[in-house]
Amino acid sequence: MGTDGTHLGPLELTGERWTVGDATRPDAHWVELRPDGLHQHEPDSEGRLIPWSRLMTGIRLTWGKHSWDTNSRGMYTLGGMVAGSDRGWLHMTLRHPYEDDQLRFDRHARPYRAVDTLRLQRLLRQLVDDGKPHLLGDPMWVGRAVAGLSGGKNSWITQRSLRQAVTEVLATAGPGTR
Repeated sequence: MGTDGTHLGPLELTGERWTVGDATRPDAHWVELRPDGLHQHEPDSEGRLIPWSRLMTGIRLTWGKHSWDTNSRGMYTLGGMVAGSDRGWLHMTLRHPYEDDQLRFDRHARPYRAVDTLRLQRLLRQLVDDGKPHLLGDPMWVGRAVAGLSGGKNSWITQRSLRQAVTEVLATAGPGTR
């Protein structure tokens, strides 16, 4: 696998931080991976923080104008690219209190390969399931994980191949510094 290692679907290195969505536009919604959690950025707002300790299960990515519109959540082109809206959603279940939540992000101008987006989703799920979402707050660790997961073929995407790719990356990316 591995291309330039600076993005994996909507996850991109912007300066020295990893973001989900287009963080370069001043009017955009995007999510920053911080040492203390996921930080939702919005125009004309200080945003909000979801600490890593609140993440539970059900992390997934969808596309659409509204977070509840699941009609386009799995739409891909014949060439293996994400199709649909210019808006994306990062869905998750939180604890203390228990609630379903979603963070909006605006897509980049560049297209997202389906395989990269599905690998990102699998990585997020695996880290939460393993009790290690805090690793996403370590920019060096995320860089190693993205480099290991990006690129490769954009075909034959199965749950088994996604699980295997993420398992291999978790074994080689190391324990992180946080």
